[in-house]
Amino acid sequence: MALKKYIAEKVYYNIKEVADMLNVNTSLLRMWEKEFPEIKPKRTPAGVRMYTNEDINTIRKIYNLIKIQGMTINGAKQMMRNNPQGIDRTGEVILKLENIRNEILALIEQLPKKQ
Repeated sequence: MALKKYIAEKVYYNIKEVADMLNVNTSLLRMWEKEFPEIKPKRTPAGVRMYTNEDINTIRKIYNLIKIQGMTINGAKQMMRNNPQGIDRTGEVILKLENIRNEILALIEQLPKKQ
């Protein structure tokens, strides 16, 4: 799950920003919103979806289940209902490992280049 970092922590993110964070299409997020009642973005009067950090964390869990672990939508729905604590722990571990990987890659970039 390649998450892009945003410079400032925001209260609300639009659907494009969330899609960019997860490197997915906005249409996938709209589809997941229909499939998973846990995803409830707020909407502006014009109907623009605005996601909170809590919404994004829920989407990350779903992303992990479907894209990383290879579950079906029905399997992910069942897991979200029956074992939310297990999903949280797994997601935390994955996020920590990704941060470590990014730090290692940054260190490698700083090494002198061989000639």
